[in-house]
Amino acid sequence: MNDDQPNGNPWVKSLLVWGGIFFALLIVVSMFGSRATTGPAIPYSDFRSKVAEGSVAAVEISEDRIDGKLKNGESFSTVPVPGDTTLTDLLQRNDVKYSGKEAEQGSLLLYILAQTLPFLLIVGIAFFALRQVQKGGGSGAMGFGKSKAKMLTERSGRVTFDDVAGIDEAREELEEIVEFLRDPSRFSKLGGQIPKGALLVGSPGTGKTLLARAIAGEAGVPFFTISGSDFVEMFVGVGASRVRDMFEQAKKNAPCIVFIDEIDAVGRHRGHGLGNSNDEREQTLNQLLVEMDGFEANEGIIIIAATNRPDVLDPALLRPGRFDRQVVVPVPDIEGREKILAVHMKKVPLAPDVNPRVIARGTPGFSGADLANLVNEAALLAARRNKRLVAMQEFEDAKDKVMMGAERRSMVMTEDEKKMTAYHEAGHAIVSLNESASDPIHKATIIPRGRALGMVMRLPERDSYSYHRDKMLANLSVAMGGRVAEEIIFGYDKVSSGASSDIQYATSLARSMVTKWGMSDKLGPLQYEDTQEGYLGMGGTQRTMASDETNRLIDSEIRLLVDNAHARATQILQDQNEALHTLAQAMLEYETLSGDEIKQLLESGRIDRPSEPRGSATPRPLSGSAIPKAGKRLSGGAAPQGA
Repeated sequence: MNDDQPNGNPWVKSLLVWGGIFFALLIVVSMFGSRATTGPAIPYSDFRSKVAEGSVAAVEISEDRIDGKLKNGESFSTVPVPGDTTLTDLLQRNDVKYSGKEAEQGSLLLYILAQTLPFLLIVGIAFFALRQVQKGGGSGAMGFGKSKAKMLTERSGRVTFDDVAGIDEAREELEEIVEFLRDPSRFSKLGGQIPKGALLVGSPGTGKTLLARAIAGEAGVPFFTISGSDFVEMFVGVGASRVRDMFEQAKKNAPCIVFIDEIDAVGRHRGHGLGNSNDEREQTLNQLLVEMDGFEANEGIIIIAATNRPDVLDPALLRPGRFDRQVVVPVPDIEGREKILAVHMKKVPLAPDVNPRVIARGTPGFSGADLANLVNEAALLAARRNKRLVAMQEFEDAKDKVMMGAERRSMVMTEDEKKMTAYHEAGHAIVSLNESASDPIHKATIIPRGRALGMVMRLPERDSYSYHRDKMLANLSVAMGGRVAEEIIFGYDKVSSGASSDIQYATSLARSMVTKWGMSDKLGPLQYEDTQEGYLGMGGTQRTMASDETNRLIDSEIRLLVDNAHARATQILQDQNEALHTLAQAMLEYETLSGDEIKQLLESGRIDRPSEPRGSATPRPLSGSAIPKAGKRLSGGAAPQGA
């Protein structure tokens, strides 16, 4: 954890370090440079020969070296032979000017420095390493055992509770923690104690981290943030050391808040690993448990954590005294979505026709992050269309893009494949209109979007928190509608692979009805499948509580549900054959129809649309289609190569 006021000035420390390096280099240069020669070194015998030849002009003689200059201007140096007393006579006979040279001062000091320099370097490196170990924050080279938590100081872009919408209950619980930090006596005088920890639980994108940032903006106390993965390292004991260091720094700044994001990275249930593969993670978790509620009290430290996998957390984390509260951050309802849209729309110039309520109704199941992305996509669309305001049309187009995928108009499709796609989607739509429990149709299209090359989008009239048997059976029939339409219109041999995602959806829904929701008369209200976390953290669905005979019965019940749905869709489309042809022809002509236009077409036989039909002369290939459920997109299955 980084200290708020680090010791010393980092600029001064850097200056001292570079000054020491420069001084060491200066010593080395002085030591060797002082002994630099004035010219190339030659043997002493050659020197005497040159003197005898008369080619030497002048020399300087010292105890250990002779520097000289030839008559042609070249310099040289040599080392004299000890005890040679004839040199001066030789120089005089050949008219060579010579002089003595004093010994260089400071050579003893340079010698001592040269001998001690390696030792000084070793001491300096050791001192630097020890200082790095003592540093707080773990940023040093040897600080891997220090916490990586950072103090959050938002001087700009500060987030408050006013920026959090659509999750009022979760916000109220966390506002209580902020109020306690501001005025502890208000709660303590009645004997109440603030929870030591709060666990934010919710699906991805629902606003857990945003809530934590709002707490930081409102609390007015030190706020430290760290990710659960920052504790875990390959070295056993490092994570526990970081936990200890984090709480030590938190005590120095108490009262304070510590936010641990994605705590499931370190807080998973102990004992699920095989052998010693999880020793490091489990030691880290043990240390976290002790620090949160052990023998030593950590007064004034409130731990807030976030996860979207509460089912994998160790039970010891969730007991009172540690994470006292589990604050559920749900997917917002229609009222919440409207408030969230209002928050994000403040940053966007809106046209007068924009109605957040209508957009909120058409986006069931959207999280806060999804809605923020929707507003951003609408703004980008308006910018690409050179508009100054973002209109309702941009929001509708952005919603279609987010829910169904971007249009893929560049794909080539033959007329036969385009016709098959039109009848396939018309089959879904006709069955949906004739099933009273089915959700209303929002839009039908044969324009490829995302991974699906045609789809019928249905949206519920209100938020649904549970599904009834009649609606599930209706969804099964609608899923079979596209495949049945192909069988009726094109025949048994011409059925395509476009219904792959429909079959996958129907099979999955039927299996859940039989094995999880007790909707089989033969099997009764028993659970036959359970989704569990696999070994070594590998998730997977494991079938339990079912013998071989029961599994055969399960398969037969699933087959019965899907076959009944297929028969129901067949009966509807045979009775509504004329409507099927009418809607398919309209799909070929207009390519995209809204739910109201489909109803108008089937009631009056025409569509009142001011724009001209968008019949495309460019053929496109078919690779799949899909129907979404509860406003969610179900990607179409692509046809295999050569299909």
